[in-house]
Amino acid sequence: MSNFIGKNVRRKEDHRLLSGNGEFVADIKMADSHEAAFLRSTHAHAKIKKIDTTQAKELEGVAAVLTGNDIKGLIEPFKFFKEFGETPPNAEEINLMTQVASKELLASEKVLYVGHPIAVVVAENRYVAEDALELIEVDYEPLPAVVNPEKAVENDSPLVHENIKNNVHTSFEVVVGDFQKAASEADQVLQTEIKFPRIHCNPLETRGILSNYNRRRDELTVYTSTQIPFVVKNYLVSMLGLIEENVRVIAPDVGGGFGPKGGVYPEEILVSYLSIQLNKPVRWVEDRVEHLQATRHSRDQLHKVEVAFNDNGDILGLKDNYILDSGCMNYFNLTCAYNTAAHMRGLFKIPHYEANARIVLTNKTPNVPYRGAGRPEAVFTMDRVLYLVAEKLGMDMVDVIKKNLIRAEEMPYDQGFYYKDGGKVVYDSGNYPEALEKVLEISEYEKYKKVKEEKKDDTKSIGIGISSYVEGTGTGPFEGAVVKLDGSGKIIASAGASPQGQSHETTLAQIVADQFNVDPTDVLIRVGDTGALPHGAGTFASRSAVNAGSALYEASQIMKEKLLRLAADELSDTIDNVTLKDGEVKSKNGKSISFRKLAQLAKPIPLFKAKRNVEPDLEGTYYFFPPTVTYSSSFHVAVVEVDKKTGKFDIIDYSIVHDSGKIINPKIVEGQIQGGIAQGIGQSVYEELVYDENGQLISGTYMDYLLPTSMEIPKVRMDHQEYLSTRNPLGIKGVGEGGAISPPAALANAVSDALSPLTINLNQLPISPSNLRSLILKAEKNEKAKREGAVHEG
Repeated sequence: MSNFIGKNVRRKEDHRLLSGNGEFVADIKMADSHEAAFLRSTHAHAKIKKIDTTQAKELEGVAAVLTGNDIKGLIEPFKFFKEFGETPPNAEEINLMTQVASKELLASEKVLYVGHPIAVVVAENRYVAEDALELIEVDYEPLPAVVNPEKAVENDSPLVHENIKNNVHTSFEVVVGDFQKAASEADQVLQTEIKFPRIHCNPLETRGILSNYNRRRDELTVYTSTQIPFVVKNYLVSMLGLIEENVRVIAPDVGGGFGPKGGVYPEEILVSYLSIQLNKPVRWVEDRVEHLQATRHSRDQLHKVEVAFNDNGDILGLKDNYILDSGCMNYFNLTCAYNTAAHMRGLFKIPHYEANARIVLTNKTPNVPYRGAGRPEAVFTMDRVLYLVAEKLGMDMVDVIKKNLIRAEEMPYDQGFYYKDGGKVVYDSGNYPEALEKVLEISEYEKYKKVKEEKKDDTKSIGIGISSYVEGTGTGPFEGAVVKLDGSGKIIASAGASPQGQSHETTLAQIVADQFNVDPTDVLIRVGDTGALPHGAGTFASRSAVNAGSALYEASQIMKEKLLRLAADELSDTIDNVTLKDGEVKSKNGKSISFRKLAQLAKPIPLFKAKRNVEPDLEGTYYFFPPTVTYSSSFHVAVVEVDKKTGKFDIIDYSIVHDSGKIINPKIVEGQIQGGIAQGIGQSVYEELVYDENGQLISGTYMDYLLPTSMEIPKVRMDHQEYLSTRNPLGIKGVGEGGAISPPAALANAVSDALSPLTINLNQLPISPSNLRSLILKAEKNEKAKREGAVHEG
């Protein structure tokens, strides 16, 4: 029986964060701390002929100026993150082609995008550092910028990297069945093109790093706003030639990560290098313009799709040729593009499937995973295709969905190919038809269908859109945990996860508290610190509850057995006759002993009473290796009111049903989903990073890059399923990314439905008022031409 798992335990983090007592990188003060600032390229593509730092070095208050030439041969360039970019086990099967590009931490010969760092200045304060940047003179020789990914692959295109032919960094194919055969047998084949724009993650806190080197002890302590402190540590050790034991990386409070903080950045390496060279604390905190320009971007896919289907709504096959514009580097190899291929068919039975992907390099900021990581692009593509099929057949999209859903009795369901971790794509649990019926009920789907017909007029109209997804969550390769009993009697639980708002201090404490039958307030969670345990992975890919939770569960079992064995011996009883309750071990013979007393007995001091079969100190260590991912799933229904005269629309209702396996804390799950939906609405309606033909970012401030506010985000109706995963001891599936995946498709389908029977080609985001108004005018013009043509023929 669970006392706390599944309960709405109040968040431990709230008081600290809401009372202004959070500690972010910018809040940490150290004596004699210096500030760094980076000079960044103003060109998208150019040779560097000369860099003159003479005047900058002479400015009073400047401690150091570094260029790429100063570190050449000392620090190796970035290539890709081996933790996320290893060749998958099924490389031959998917006809994988990949090439290796490298990018200098500071450009010395050629810049590859606007924002590429060229030099770094360290000074006594940020003001002096910024002044020094203005004194650095750079002589550029501009080169043609590669901006359009479709043109980038043409034979006459300039190359971003001379060694990457046709600018195609990676390509692969996924084939299940025979699409051509399906197309030849189908009643109809539909073709369309779908585009998902380049966007930014926009966390509350930009990136920041504070490094402090202790020369006497040869120790480096780094505070950084990251999702992966253990990975950052590994790169610091390898790139700077440091002793692993002497490097500690801490992620303090982190104000959002969402994926782009899930990689290692040049600034983390360079600021640490400078701290070592100067033997001083060095800090760099990114400003918002730098953030939009230089923190890695996301999404940016173009799909050309064919779907084969019968007149009764059966989908026979799907073929997708798509390009991912990765900017000037592909740090994460297959991650986003393969996620798109792996999730395209979602919760549908589509027997014939072909995906051909190319990851293309351009002169833009590098592209990396962002909340959903290739899945929103897949779902937007698949659900727009389903809408178009329903429109073509004159059917309700819900009926098309029902025709093609995987049934509950078909679980576990094998999709016929392999995930990028080498495991087969097999959905282990879930009931999709039940989820659909639930979401139709809570969204009042039938009511809104009637309202739509009643309220239709020449200006405003109601539309209902639906979207669904299956999401591979809880990716490996592992997560570590250590659980120990402190001398105070409190339980200290450490994990390799690193939160940026996910409530780890609360949810992980609930898991551990249940194992020892204590209150979560008696469990101290330590995360985001490489000093807490030897090895960890981090927080990304909806993995913390699945992997850190499972590791803590198993570590708790190890420590609990030691605790019970010692207590049974002390109480003159057997281990089967003792139980845990409220910080004590109680025996059936009426005796009891406190956790605090047991902790003292287990210490290797004169009071040490443990027998040979109990190690000194009560602790358990466990590394959880998931066999493959767990599969969450969801349905979203959006209701909108569209003003045809302005192109503006309001979201008047939004409902979801979600299955994330065993729910640890319902309120926290709902908060995660609500936040994800807010980001999903942002990328549906407001957000787009736009480059001109010269590779200049023209939406690089919040004057041009729009974000939704709380006024634009509806309160979401939610219901949950709890179909337990078979791939971890708690039955958990991930939830962190889910809310962001379906809003683009649900809203696009709702707007299209509101404007029907007008045929709107709503296959490109964002659905801004100006974009939508242009599409309406174009569709009305086409309709008028058709009517006039029909009259003329008549």
